[in-house]
Amino acid sequence: MKILGISMAAAVILTVSVMSQKTDRSETSSKSTNQSTAMSDFKKPSAAELKKKLTPEQFAVTQEADTEPAFHNEFWDNHKPGIYVDVVSGKPLFSSLDKFDSGCGWPSFSKPVSGTEVVEHTDLSYGMKRVEVRSKDADSHLGHVFNDGPGPTKLRYCINSASLKFIGVEEMEKAGYGKLLEPFIKAGLTKSGTISTNAPPKG
Repeated sequence: MKILGISMAAAVILTVSVMSQKTDRSETSSKSTNQSTAMSDFKKPSAAELKKKLTPEQFAVTQEADTEPAFHNEFWDNHKPGIYVDVVSGKPLFSSLDKFDSGCGWPSFSKPVSGTEVVEHTDLSYGMKRVEVRSKDADSHLGHVFNDGPGPTKLRYCINSASLKFIGVEEMEKAGYGKLLEPFIKAGLTKSGTISTNAPPKG
């Protein structure tokens, strides 16, 4: 009888544990879906609201096309795996998998995560002809793109850190970016949002 009682107690504990894990996964999935929906329904806030949300430098860069100092910005030497999103809208823009050290002092990428979220404009300021890049939905000034990058794109997206928010690979699923994890999994950098210790981070 004692053995039977112990077995039944163990079964109850196991059932509760499994149900708890399912609930946790369900809550995580729900949060991810809600955040993804919020991003898809994005409407750009007013300038007054953005001034409250952003730092003075973030506002100056994203809304007034200012440029932060080279080598004195948050992500120019960030080597952690993850994605970089628009600091205003949260839309994904660039991946650490496409980040490289260009020596310019700003974060540099060979391509965007999705070409539809990054748009290009001719920039004739300061007596130069350059190609400005901005985010599609928030119209945030990001930086410029040049034709001196590595293969195969031969492009260098030179981006202000102040325009970006970094989401580490271990935070992507919970933050609503789970759909972008596949390239990191294929690269051996993560397993379902957990950083792999078997492969060094790129970027």
